Amino acid sequence: MRVKICGITRREDAEAAVEAGAAALGFIFVPSSRRFIAPADAGTIVRSLAPLVTTVGVFADTPRDEVLSAIRKSGISCLQFHGNESPDDLDGYPVPAYKAFRVRAEFDAGTLAIYPGPAYLLDTFVEGEPGGTGRTFDWQAAVRAKQFGHIILAGGLTSENVSEAIRTVGPYAIDVSSGVEESPGVKSREKIRALFEAVNGAEGGVRRIARD
Repeated sequence: MRVKICGITRREDAEAAVEAGAAALGFIFVPSSRRFIAPADAGTIVRSLAPLVTTVGVFADTPRDEVLSAIRKSGISCLQFHGNESPDDLDGYPVPAYKAFRVRAEFDAGTLAIYPGPAYLLDTFVEGEPGGTGRTFDWQAAVRAKQFGHIILAGGLTSENVSEAIRTVGPYAIDVSSGVEESPGVKSREKIRALFEAVNGAEGGVRRIARD
């Protein structure tokens, strides 16, 4: 299972996540976020990482020139758009980009089809909060969304519920932020370790079921 640890603001947290097995790290470039990090500061962390770790910049309704500037300053290798961007807003960047959707009761999974894909992030809708709310949504919405591409599952995932989420949805990847934190932007090494133990346990269970 691919795991992205998002809301990284400190080098030691990035190192702990990678050491535990994170395939990707997320850096939030939305100034209103409690987990905001300046692109230049993110760049210091990115340059310290071992190779083969995907580094994702998170944006929300950010002007294109600011996104391009953030790419140059930080050295991120992927973009996540978490606002009200149109499909055209994701085109023309020098690194891959994908769209995040905030899921509420009336969420229409078919909306994903108008975006270029092939991956989509699903998070929980909370009024006034772009993400990192610590709340889950009805995972059946993610199951339905899988017909349109790879699903990155986010929203309130912790070591306590991630096994069930993986077994229910079978996502391409999971994205965790608040579920491994001591406070916004400050990760807990113990919670990171517990999350990966749960992920690895869930994957083992899925493999056993498949063999049976």
